Amino acid sequence: MAPVVDGIEELFRVRRPVRDPGPDRPKHVQGSRDEAVRSRGVRLPPLNALRVFHAVMRHRSFRNAANELFVTPQAVSQQIKLLEDTLGVLLFDRRGRAIEPTEDAILLAHYVQSGFDEFQEGVRRICKTGPSHQINLNASPYFATRYLLDRLDRFRDRLPEADIRLKTMVEVPDFVRDEIDVAIQWGFGQWRDYEATLLVRDPKVICCAPARAETLRGPDDLRRSPLLHLVLAPGLWGRIVGHLGVAIEEIENRIQVHDAASMRRATLAGLGVGLISMLDAMEDLQAGRLVAPFGPAALAGMAPDDVPGFYLVLPRANRRVKSVTAFCDWALSEDWSQRPE
Repeated sequence: MAPVVDGIEELFRVRRPVRDPGPDRPKHVQGSRDEAVRSRGVRLPPLNALRVFHAVMRHRSFRNAANELFVTPQAVSQQIKLLEDTLGVLLFDRRGRAIEPTEDAILLAHYVQSGFDEFQEGVRRICKTGPSHQINLNASPYFATRYLLDRLDRFRDRLPEADIRLKTMVEVPDFVRDEIDVAIQWGFGQWRDYEATLLVRDPKVICCAPARAETLRGPDDLRRSPLLHLVLAPGLWGRIVGHLGVAIEEIENRIQVHDAASMRRATLAGLGVGLISMLDAMEDLQAGRLVAPFGPAALAGMAPDDVPGFYLVLPRANRRVKSVTAFCDWALSEDWSQRPE
């Protein structure tokens, strides 16, 4: 009878074929693209090797990947060598204990991430309890209060049986851990691992309390003023002062706030010069609570890529769920730039 081998040890057992690595290829990279071509097909590498590669790319470290997988760094290194051998490409440049992914590794990581997202979503879907039309939605707090809640009845007209569970988190959620199907997030469309579609721009107005406006006679005065920054967009002021023609190499006099509501409250309190969303700004300007020292249209004409917005964000695999697809189709059909009656 064969001896019993520990499950983890057996999982990471390496059986590498013996091949001539060739004069110009690192010894541990023993495959070749020519062999793959001759086989008239692409042979997928061991799934466990891809799992280890996925962990290494996320952590950029063999040791940290090993800690996540509950194995030794040596086992991780062996699996990476097996993967490189199978694919015939070098995936990481070893520099002592440091590793640097190659261009091939970066390209492969994109597809491996998509594959594991599909696995996770499939498992979550078949294990999920509750109504089949439940939609777990996360929305930016500002979007939820200013845009979404007044319109949800329109979606329910389309799908009356929809069971919507709304959360409001500022940061993009972990779709698997937080059990989120679809999100509406504020930003610049930076979520490359997900499907992200712009719903509406969120143009800003430079505002301050009336007392502070006396010190702002021109954009150059921003150099000496405390500026309120959004944590999620630390570079937004840099884009804005560039649009105004002001050269500020490094903005030091700054106060950071977490969301649009905090930005508005801090500006009203006179803590600094704020970037207020258009809907809020017009209310506060008309009421005299705030002043737009350079005019409400000072930022008109900014490059579209420099103007933040609210985006529909979700893993591509989630589109396969009919209720989620119905919500996405509705959200994309709405004209969010128009206020509902």
